[in-house]
Amino acid sequence: MNTNLAYQDEWREELINGEAVAMSPAASNHNRIAGDIYGIFWSYLKGKKCEPFGDGEAVFLTKKDHFIPDFMVVCDPDKVKDDGVHGAPDLVVEVLSPGTAKNDRGHKRDVYAQCGVREYWIVSPGDKSVEQYVQKDGGLVLQEVYSIRPAFMLDRMSEKERAAAATEFQCSLFGDLTIRLDDIFKRVK
Repeated sequence: MNTNLAYQDEWREELINGEAVAMSPAASNHNRIAGDIYGIFWSYLKGKKCEPFGDGEAVFLTKKDHFIPDFMVVCDPDKVKDDGVHGAPDLVVEVLSPGTAKNDRGHKRDVYAQCGVREYWIVSPGDKSVEQYVQKDGGLVLQEVYSIRPAFMLDRMSEKERAAAATEFQCSLFGDLTIRLDDIFKRVK
């Protein structure tokens, strides 16, 4: 028995369509990505109205759905309560894990859209990619998929194709914030 109270195996739960779903601890690459995204926004939003929240902050959206996204930005301080965020964040980021990908791409994306999340990212550690969805006509529409291409792909591309391959993108909420893919995936193995 572990008597060290500083160490606890803590399982968290999300409520997905009325069903409690246990969340297992995240893998190292998952944590690296979520931490790097938090760092980018923490630096950018310092002193501004919007607030970044890292992994562990609950968001309550419907009676049947409350999630714990890997990262979110909230620009309405009235939504932030002691137990979490009540109402749609402005930006939500989910980093894919094998056990969560189906919900992140399906039910959760649908709920985020219906509740008014303005921008949603699905980040794939394996593909080193970011799918950027933006709110349009009551839904989240895929804006673009940005990915770091492996060396073998770059070797096969022409110089013009390599130059056209996006290595950074804009967050739709903040026109002066450029997100570099290398800053998200720099420590991913």
